[in-house]
Amino acid sequence: MEYLLIFISAIFVNNIVLSQFLGICPFLGVSKKIDTALGMGGAVAFVMTLATIVTFLVQKYLLEPFGLQYLQTLAFILVIASLVQMVEIILKKVSPSLYQALGIFLPLITTNCAVLGVAILVIQKDFSLLESVVYAFSTAIGFALALCVFAGIREQLALVKIPKGMSGMSIVLVTAGLLSLAFMGFSGVDGGLRTLFGLD
Repeated sequence: MEYLLIFISAIFVNNIVLSQFLGICPFLGVSKKIDTALGMGGAVAFVMTLATIVTFLVQKYLLEPFGLQYLQTLAFILVIASLVQMVEIILKKVSPSLYQALGIFLPLITTNCAVLGVAILVIQKDFSLLESVVYAFSTAIGFALALCVFAGIREQLALVKIPKGMSGMSIVLVTAGLLSLAFMGFSGVDGGLRTLFGLD
């Protein structure tokens, strides 16, 4: 039941983009079309889950035993950058069309603070390896969900006439704020579920 609560909480209650405001750059940059948003969501899910596993192992079996915790951020960034390079090479061979569609935003996964944020959060929350994987994958689904919903809204916005003063990035930021407010409606759901199942 604990894993289900982590899953629900990471997707809806503590959505990485709309509640914790991590990963805003790809959220605003790759959300013009649903197809591209889905591709980015999939790439982030793969990198985030794999990066969390590798960084967890690096933390527990390399940094902590040798007292090198102060190198955590640097080590994690190097791991994430390496994994993104691997994903880029694989996408280039497996799906050139998706690789072209993502363009400059694929290397942006390297600097996507959501990936690094999740890797650090699982250490701070003192999760086990399995809990870390569930949390990372759930967070990636939450990221993809927010990205796709936002992309759908932006596709609809392109079809309507918007006042000149609100066109462009203005309406995008207002829409992102309203979407964030909508997700705030889920706050307290995880606490209610914990009480319901007697996990408190």
